[in-house]
Amino acid sequence: MDCDRECSCCHKTKMRPEAEVTGLINRLNRIEGQIRGIRGMVERSAYCPDILTQVAAANAALNGFTRELLASHIKTCVADDIRAGQDGVIDELVALLQKLMK
Repeated sequence: MDCDRECSCCHKTKMRPEAEVTGLINRLNRIEGQIRGIRGMVERSAYCPDILTQVAAANAALNGFTRELLASHIKTCVADDIRAGQDGVIDELVALLQKLMK
């Protein structure tokens, strides 16, 4: 099973391949840079539409990160749990999707 489940304080963990961790961290670093850039634009009193354009780009980057992480979760954790007969993971996935779609 690809997901390591530890129940200390009811938190689950997942061991990710190094390449996946590196890719996710690289995406987050770019997003962090975008956010710092937006802050700089506000500090420099940039024109509102220019700031909003950068906010939209940061939102798109976060959505891309979310899609990548969600796809990985479904392909590994969810699929492994279903194969193991743990159908409760389906309810967990539905609840997660409902949170993401608010």
